[in-house]
This record gives sequence, structure tokens and C-alpha cells, in this order.
Amino acid sequence: MNRIIPERTLGRARHVLLGTREKTGLLTHLVLFVLTIGLCYVFVSPLLTMLSMGLKDGKDLNNPLVNWFPTKLYTGNFDRAWVVMGGWNTVITSGSMFLIIAAVQTFSSAVIAYGFAKSEFPGRKLLFALMIATFVIPDQVTFMPRYLMFREYGMLRTYLPLLLPAALGNGIRNAIFILIFYQFFRMMPKALDEAAMVDGAGYLRVFFTVSIPLAVPAIVVVFIFSFVWHWNETFLTDLYFGNAIGTMPLLLERFTDNYTKIFPPNVDNPMAVLNEGIRMAATLITVLPLLVMYILVERKLIESLDRTGITGE
Repeated sequence: MNRIIPERTLGRARHVLLGTREKTGLLTHLVLFVLTIGLCYVFVSPLLTMLSMGLKDGKDLNNPLVNWFPTKLYTGNFDRAWVVMGGWNTVITSGSMFLIIAAVQTFSSAVIAYGFAKSEFPGRKLLFALMIATFVIPDQVTFMPRYLMFREYGMLRTYLPLLLPAALGNGIRNAIFILIFYQFFRMMPKALDEAAMVDGAGYLRVFFTVSIPLAVPAIVVVFIFSFVWHWNETFLTDLYFGNAIGTMPLLLERFTDNYTKIFPPNVDNPMAVLNEGIRMAATLITVLPLLVMYILVERKLIESLDRTGITGE
């Protein structure tokens, strides 16, 4: 009897710490909590650093005793960074341009994927393999022929070098978007398409009335990923746009030169000298639209990721 009681006690303690098939143990909860806090710190720490340094004046930046919390809130860094970044004009220009491109790329990806998933035609496998190859080949290999082609057609310094490839299914990361829709359309029951065709619907009507309403999770994922990847793209936008169109990431790359032009060095006003606080303020302004968009669509995005099985990058 004396041996049974300790064994039962150890068994209960083991179940409490390690858990059972029906219930998660305390130790598992603790490990998950620590990992969650660590991951949150990894992702949130850069944002907090940018915010903290952006709110410091020159004295706090040069004071080694001031770390996270400034002695006083100073918004002059954000004011100057906002002016150098172009203000609302740049936000509206970048946002509207990339929203249109993301919408066009989402629609074209859905159409192409529907054709691959629902139709049988000669050369289908070969075209599908070539489409996947466009994702494997890096943009650095193909940018020069594209640049020469767009220059020949007089499309440089316009939106067309990004808009036309997106409309034709060959935009930035377009292959992975087609694969997302392709997998989603392949999982749809064929009985739905057959029932619509029995009622007299053609391929286009089935696509718009049956497939597209069911593919809302894939549409959400593709649209958001397309917008974010176009927003963060600086190599191709700098190559195609030059100085004609200034997106926020592009202006962030040219921030130092633009700042010295707008705010030339002035001995009488040392606070206007470019410092790390102003740079951090400009960086935070650049990523803020993406953060706002994520906050607005966070619940719908997570639901869509669960249903499509895509984790992103």
C-alpha cells in the first residue's frame, strides 16, 4: 500500500507536467509561452527600437544612459522624415499604384490557374513546367532583356513595366500565386462545375459564379502577398522608374541624399543635422502602411492561410 501511493502521486505529477492525450501539460504550456515571448520580441523589438530612436532628440541620442525611453518625446525627427519622404503624396502614389497592380495580378493568376486546373489542352504540362521555371529563375537573370524591351517600347518611367507583366501572369512572384489558385481550384469538387454546366453555364460563367466565390481565401492571400512584395521591391522599381516615380522604399534608399538637399547642413541649427533618429523615423514611416494593412486584415488573412495551407515568407 505504501508503494502504490507514491506511484499514483508520481503518475498524477507526470500527467500535470507532461500532459495526456486529452490535455496539454503544464510544462508544454510553459515551453510554448517562452517560445511565443521570444518570437514576439524578435519581431517587435525592431519596431520598438525605431519608435524609441525616432522620438529622441540629439541629446538623448548622444547620451549612453538613455536607452529605450527618451527623457522627452521629440517629434521633430518624424516631421523632417515625413517631409523628405514626400508626405501624403508619396503614400497615395505608392498605395494606389501597388493596389492596382496587386488586384490585376490576383485576377490574372486566378484566370491562368483555372485554365491549368480545369482544362485539358495540348502542351498543358509543358506550359505548366515553364510557368514554374519562371519562379525558379531569379529576376537578376532576366531583368536586362526586360529592361531593353521596355526601353524599346518607351515604357520606362511609367507603371507599365510592373503592370503589364502582372496582367499577363509574369509579374513579381507570379508563379507562386498561380500555384496557390491552381491547388485551390483542384481541391474544388467537379460536381459543382458539372452542375453549373448542366444548367447551361459556360466556362466563364462557372469561373465567375462558382469558382471565384469559393476561392475568396486564396484571393485574400494572393492579393496581400502581391501588395507587400511589390511594396518592398526596390531593385526593379529603381531600374524601371528612375527618378520619375518615387515609392516609399525607393525614397528610403535615397533618404540621405534627399535629406541633405532639403535640409542642408546648418551650424546654427544642430538639431537639423541628419542622425540615426531621423533615419529610424523614416524607416518606421515606410513600414507603417504595411502594419496598418495587416492590422485591418489580420483575422481574415489568418483564416485564409488556414484554408489554403500557405504559410508565406
